[in-house]
Amino acid sequence: MGVILEEGEEGGPTLTQPNAGAVLLPPTNFSTVVDNTVYRSGFPQPSNLPFLRSLKLRSILYLCPEPYPEENWQFLQSNKVKLFQFGIDGTKEPSAIPRSTITEALKVLIDVRNHPILIHCRRGKHRTGCLVGCLRKLQNWCLSSILEEYKNFAGIKSRETDLRFLETYDISCLRHCLQSLIYQYQGYGLRNRRLLYREDCVQKPRITSVQLA
Repeated sequence: MGVILEEGEEGGPTLTQPNAGAVLLPPTNFSTVVDNTVYRSGFPQPSNLPFLRSLKLRSILYLCPEPYPEENWQFLQSNKVKLFQFGIDGTKEPSAIPRSTITEALKVLIDVRNHPILIHCRRGKHRTGCLVGCLRKLQNWCLSSILEEYKNFAGIKSRETDLRFLETYDISCLRHCLQSLIYQYQGYGLRNRRLLYREDCVQKPRITSVQLA
């Protein structure tokens, strides 16, 4: 079950703004999933927070069960970023990626009102890779490209259990949810937003980039 933490639910000091000349250091395994709106990475360290601020995030989708560190939590509060937490165990067992949790996380991910959004787990490889892979299914990527993207980020630590999960995950349960969101967004005047993941939005296979064309 996901835990949604609104900004300002707890008190605490805010982080100071970085100097104009500060070096912006992205988190490990950082990459763009969809231009200017969906990103992925490993766990952000304090040195990465100025970079995250530059993304003007509206939400973070966190896939670990552990509590968010205090300094990161302060960053969320001071920058009005919403945290969606879906605690998925990081073990290598097949049960580590529960389908129902991934489905609920996808519902958050495809809602453009949560964008720009960053997806992260601990290393940005397995849990994050599985969620992004399921999003690619919803975007009608071919399976070979989905698995190639997962392996590109997981490297030598690619897990067969994750690959089987991506092969067998059924996105049909999300089609109705997606259509309902599209109708809702049209009411908000968002009809032309490119992040409405339509069934006719087909991604061509890529090797060197994970961004949409």
